[in-house]
Amino acid sequence: MPSIIAALKLGLFFLWCLVIVPPQLVLLCFTRSKPAYILPYFWHKGVCLIFGIKVKLSGTPVRKGQILYVSNHMSYLDIPVIGTVLRASFVAKKDVASWPVFGFLSKLQQTAFIERSRNAAVKEANALDTMMQEGKSLVVFPEGTSTDGREVIPFKSSLFSLALLDTTDKSLAIQPFTITMERVDGRKPETQDLRDIYAWHRDMQTELPAHLWRFAKSRGALIHLDFHPSIQARSFDDRKTLAKYCHEQVSKGVAPATQSAMAA
Repeated sequence: MPSIIAALKLGLFFLWCLVIVPPQLVLLCFTRSKPAYILPYFWHKGVCLIFGIKVKLSGTPVRKGQILYVSNHMSYLDIPVIGTVLRASFVAKKDVASWPVFGFLSKLQQTAFIERSRNAAVKEANALDTMMQEGKSLVVFPEGTSTDGREVIPFKSSLFSLALLDTTDKSLAIQPFTITMERVDGRKPETQDLRDIYAWHRDMQTELPAHLWRFAKSRGALIHLDFHPSIQARSFDDRKTLAKYCHEQVSKGVAPATQSAMAA
């Protein structure tokens, strides 16, 4: 029975993509501004509904003006979760662009694909700076990888230079937020096996299609997005200090969730 349900979910997923993708492709031919985020927003909503992902929200997401959102990262499933709340472009590693299905879909969200090598640093900074100059809000995952969500590894400070460029308005708002899983497959994620149903992280050997199949066979997940108070870029003089501050804020949201799961 779980396999039949998973097959139905994946079938609905591809049908939903067929509904959303063509008009989004047409829309992107005319504009890449705010209207171009409307269809992806509904796509994310539909994906969460199909796969049984419920989103719990706390704190207040800042939606007015241009925002640089900063978060921890557990899974490719974080994207539709965040996309149900924020209308922004994601910053992802360059290899994501070549992922089957998801790579193509991420382009429709106007995702910025970057290399993390030093040789590509200047080129990538210029590309991201262009997006910032266009007024786009960005979602960045400064850990540089994904984890199982039990901790937040130190943030790489390179992406924070975006907020401090001379060409950037120093009044740019930065909002850290924390992603935690409260329930997976109907249970609290107190074991590694349960966490790995949702999380797709650096320590796993599972390929994306196999992981998605396993998640589709489950009863979904309850994911908590905890938005912390926003800060102004002009309050910080260097990217390392800014990265450390954001890491501390995001980590505060992980600790209570982990303790709650362990106590269950």
